[in-house]
Amino acid sequence: MALSVVDLYKKVLPKTNCKECGFLTCLAFASMVVSEKHPLQNCPHIAHEVLAWAEKELEEQYCQGKWLKKDMASEALQLAKDKIATEDLKKIGERAGGKMERDLLVLPYLNGYLHIDRNGVRDEAGNELSRNEQTFVYIHMAMMAKAEAAKPTGNLKSFKEFPNTVSKAVSMRNHVEEPLKKAFSGNLATLQSACLQCGGTDVKDHYESPNLAFSFQVFPSVAVTLLFWEAGENFDADVKLLFDETVTGHLDIEAIMFLSEYLVDRLKAARIR
Repeated sequence: MALSVVDLYKKVLPKTNCKECGFLTCLAFASMVVSEKHPLQNCPHIAHEVLAWAEKELEEQYCQGKWLKKDMASEALQLAKDKIATEDLKKIGERAGGKMERDLLVLPYLNGYLHIDRNGVRDEAGNELSRNEQTFVYIHMAMMAKAEAAKPTGNLKSFKEFPNTVSKAVSMRNHVEEPLKKAFSGNLATLQSACLQCGGTDVKDHYESPNLAFSFQVFPSVAVTLLFWEAGENFDADVKLLFDETVTGHLDIEAIMFLSEYLVDRLKAARIR
């Protein structure tokens, strides 16, 4: 018999809220046991025979994945890996601008290289990328596997100019533009230094109005341009990210959002080095 949070609370736990398990209530403890495999034995007030029975029931439902809190990052990564499971890595590499070295696809990435196979993505030092960053890379690989995408044209657009971005516009503002303004308004030299540390190329000569403009070559066929306007007497600082009009042939909208947020994190980290 599967044990839900309520079942565990009613049939197994003492319902005294003694806090000896480390949680404020028995119900909170039950929720962690059922959804995150928190050890049931951490409750010191369960009879031995009841504990043995309940742990057996819990183990069965854990194996079935019932009521467990989902690890969304792991699931997303596995789905992204599955998309290239039967694809030819060499062909993907040729389309993406990388090359095969033995069984690894070596792909230029920002100011370094990635080593990619079907099991994971690592940097030049052999360190495995985070699950979210690996997912982002595999999504790009999967889109390269579909067909040869259009080469960048140099015609740049803001995020909101692409189809199906209306629902993401608020996220772009809240998680990309506002954090950049908050971190670097009044610190233009610091932002310039951070851009250089992250492999950016100064393209200010191509733009008249922004105080700063840097282009980041993420993949050989994917770049993002950062424009930054410093605050003035009568106006606040402003930020805009631009992408080539062909970017949606190389990344989906979720991946473009991840790239934008990831760039912010890297720039903020470079600021404090």
